[in-house]
Amino acid sequence: MFDDARSKQLVLVSHCILNQNAISDGTADYPGTFEDVLRILMDKKVGILQMPCPELQCLGLDRGDIAGSQRAVVEENTRIRQALLADNNLEKIDVLVENVFYQIKEYQKNGFNIVGIIGVDRSPSCGIHTTSEKNMEVEGRGVFMDRLTDALKKDGIVIKMVGVKTSKVEDAVLQVKALLA
Repeated sequence: MFDDARSKQLVLVSHCILNQNAISDGTADYPGTFEDVLRILMDKKVGILQMPCPELQCLGLDRGDIAGSQRAVVEENTRIRQALLADNNLEKIDVLVENVFYQIKEYQKNGFNIVGIIGVDRSPSCGIHTTSEKNMEVEGRGVFMDRLTDALKKDGIVIKMVGVKTSKVEDAVLQVKALLA
């Protein structure tokens, strides 16, 4: 089954890598997509599974405060992280995690290889190595990635993960190339 032209290779990417329009006000580095990362994925012929934007789903495009861009990025990200940790938002995030987890399981069940997950470091939701807390960039995962990682661990699924920053193009390119190597 599925023995046609498809590569059967997939990478899950944070929503904002493919859609910078979804990120918090004042933080976009590209008009649309993080082209450098997208180009690598396309050149390697891997499928791209765009994960949902938890911040947009839980807090809206303005993240619940139209003045967000007037604060330092880590300060605004800390505010967003705290809002995501509210019980009602954690419930929404858990539904998003369940949907992504289901897709991972379906692909794996049908012989596809999930090559990796590309998150966005410093993000309150999708950070892999760093997130924002106490108005600083700190080690740790964003809220969504933390819950997704927990779901994967519970099922014994190991997927390599990298965290990139759109403002550090060369580092991001190296990390994504290493992930796909």
